[in-house]
Amino acid sequence: MPHTLTTCTFCGAGCGLYLETQGHAVVGAYPSISHPTNSGRLCVRGWNVHEVANSRDRLTQPLLRRNGGFEQVSWPEAFDYVARRLLEIRGRYGPDAVAFLNSPRCSNEESYLLQRLARAVVGTNNVDHGAGVYSNNSINVLLDMLGVAASTSSLADLSLSDVIVVDGVDLYRQLPTIAGRVIRAKLNGAKLVVIDVRRHRVAENADLFLQIRPGTETLLYGTMAKVIVDRGLANLPFIKARCRDYESFLAQVHGYDILRAADRCGVPVDLIEAAALTYARASSAALLYSTGVESRSTPSIQAIVNLVLLTGQLAKRGAGLFPLTEHNNLQGVCDMGVLPDRLPGYALVADAGARAALGALWKASVPASPGLSAQQVLSDRGRGRVKAVWLCRYDPVGTALIGDAGQALDECELVVVQHLFMTASARHAHVILPTTAFGEERVTFTNTERRVQLAEKVIDPSPGLGAAWEQLTAVARAMGAEWRYESSAQIMREIGQAVPFYSGADYDNLARDFGRQWPCTHDRPLGTPQLFGETGERRERFRFLPLAAPAAIVTAGGDYPLMLVFGHSLYYWHHNVLIQHSETLKREYRVLLLDYPDGFVEMNTTDAQQWGIRDGQRIRIRSAAGSASSTARVTPEIRPGTILVPYFVNQLRQQLAGPALSGQDLIPVCVEKDAA
Repeated sequence: MPHTLTTCTFCGAGCGLYLETQGHAVVGAYPSISHPTNSGRLCVRGWNVHEVANSRDRLTQPLLRRNGGFEQVSWPEAFDYVARRLLEIRGRYGPDAVAFLNSPRCSNEESYLLQRLARAVVGTNNVDHGAGVYSNNSINVLLDMLGVAASTSSLADLSLSDVIVVDGVDLYRQLPTIAGRVIRAKLNGAKLVVIDVRRHRVAENADLFLQIRPGTETLLYGTMAKVIVDRGLANLPFIKARCRDYESFLAQVHGYDILRAADRCGVPVDLIEAAALTYARASSAALLYSTGVESRSTPSIQAIVNLVLLTGQLAKRGAGLFPLTEHNNLQGVCDMGVLPDRLPGYALVADAGARAALGALWKASVPASPGLSAQQVLSDRGRGRVKAVWLCRYDPVGTALIGDAGQALDECELVVVQHLFMTASARHAHVILPTTAFGEERVTFTNTERRVQLAEKVIDPSPGLGAAWEQLTAVARAMGAEWRYESSAQIMREIGQAVPFYSGADYDNLARDFGRQWPCTHDRPLGTPQLFGETGERRERFRFLPLAAPAAIVTAGGDYPLMLVFGHSLYYWHHNVLIQHSETLKREYRVLLLDYPDGFVEMNTTDAQQWGIRDGQRIRIRSAAGSASSTARVTPEIRPGTILVPYFVNQLRQQLAGPALSGQDLIPVCVEKDAA
């Protein structure tokens, strides 16, 4: 059967695979042996990725809400309706009454056009990606301290690491091919250090496992830095040549105390010391952390970067910082400017020069005021202000945990949804624009190691069904914009003009050698596998950030002896809309839910024995703000003293946090058997 090399679009690993076609259908997938990310391996998602396009639940015709239901309409009628309503709402309320939200699964091309439609046609910076509603994004931290918001090295180079630190991400469940790389590196002699609340599969293989109390990451990393400084292991030549603000950082480090930290983190002193020394003494050490850890604070990410700079674990193979994402194109949508305060290429919207340059390219003015984030649009702050919402492949009703997304959409005068399926959010829409699936369009994605890759078109979509970027172009034209995009390759050429580190990328070179890692510029057309390796770069590129030892940490005790954690990334794939439309994947990922059909929260075996709670028993969780009922999953994987609420049990946040604690992700609680 014919087969085509392409890129898996399920997670941020960006594995290479071949799609097999028969007639007008994709019938199979198998891995690329030579792809640098997966080297002939695929997870269960990659093996079955083709099933989504073949789902019988696919939408193929535009739908317009009429008479209390949805009616099929023609494509021109749908585009004209959307354009007319957007113009009416903008005319009545102003451009900031419209918001554009997309999924971190959207391609670079459709993400770029979505934010251009918002900024250059409608005139608003109300653009954001859906990951912003449930994760603490590390973009601003990395830009401030390193100058780039991306992984600094390549996944293939993990085989060259002496030490690998994995923090706050269950690689086995979330990014299995990366987990395989880490385990193989360990088998080949690398030391593996895992820092997490849960004893997951990768943690079981660790040389050092620091099962910390949730919310103590900043204290832990600051204390590790203190150990390194006290032992004389700071990389002073690197610091002197490449960093600034070291003295002010050093002044704060002396305020950390390892005995106090061990007590507050719940980790033995010798483990903290061993982890610090193992990392500092490595010739090349990689540090992997999740960008989707909801309970992680911004200072904890800053503390991670401080540790990397202190030891000079940058600018060499096998070393570096890897902010991992479970979404296949979170890196790309951010690069494209799907952010309320940053333009394509991460220039601040307040930067007049950047706005002028972009405006010249677009032949339009670019608004200067930062827009609303996805979290704000879907919460009380956006209500009454946002009258229209465009959702590109994004289902906030099914995934967002901040605010009541369904109520927020119901209060809008216009909701436009682009998606393959009738999602929970689509049921609140006024217009649904069905779009293409994996294998039905030629577009690009940027994975978690900055690799820009093509996803190839292998079959034609249903008659009349167009790519999301084609639909965006049609609406922009209907609104009077002079858009003349005839191919996705043409959009990529414009992206190269708007985003400097994509300037050397085009479909011709992306089709060779498994894409290009940005920066891929005219003077660096082969891309950049390793950032910061050039000796000629300016000396003050990296910045230490002084962090005092945290004075206060949310702790459990008294009437509320357990700490509740929202583990949003852990079981992410249960609710993924694509998995719900693959029979094989739905079966694989719902195995756990066969025992807990109504969802569950996790508690440690020792805690369960203390409270007389059995596995599968209904329990009531109480906080100072409220209470909620759920089912207990009793497991030794979770740290004692902790209750973990998985990603998909989204109603518990509202019930336990309450309005006063809506932004808090660590909540002291108690549990009891549920009398009901």
